[in-house]
Amino acid sequence: MKKLLALLTATVFAGAVYAGEFPDISITELKAAIADKKVVVIDANGTESFKSGHIPTALDFSSAKDKFASVLPKDKNALVVAYCGGPACNAYQAAAKAAKDMGYTNVKHLSAGISGWTSAGEKTEKAK
Repeated sequence: MKKLLALLTATVFAGAVYAGEFPDISITELKAAIADKKVVVIDANGTESFKSGHIPTALDFSSAKDKFASVLPKDKNALVVAYCGGPACNAYQAAAKAAKDMGYTNVKHLSAGISGWTSAGEKTEKAK
C-alpha cells in the first residue's frame, strides 16, 4: 500500500511540474493579443475538431507539424499560445513543447481551451 501511495504521489507531482511548464493565459489576454496581432495561436485538438470550430487565427497543429517551423514567426520571443479541449485536456503540451524545443521563449497555455472560449461567448472560426 505504501508503494502504491508513493507511486501515485510521484505521478501527481510529476504531472503538476510538467503542467506548470507553460504559464496560463486568460481568455481576455488572448483576445487582446489576437486583436493586436501579437500572438500565434495553436489549436491542438486535431484536424476534425479544428475544422468544426477553432479560436480565430489559430493554426491546426495536427496538419502543421511537418511545416511548424515555417508557420511560426522568426522572433523567438513572440507570444505563442497553445490550447486544446479544456482544463482537463493535455493535448496542448505537444504543440507547446514543439514551439519551446524550436527556441520560443514566450510559450503559454490557454487552459480554458476551446470549451472555455465558447462558454465565455467568444466566436470561433470554421476551417475553409
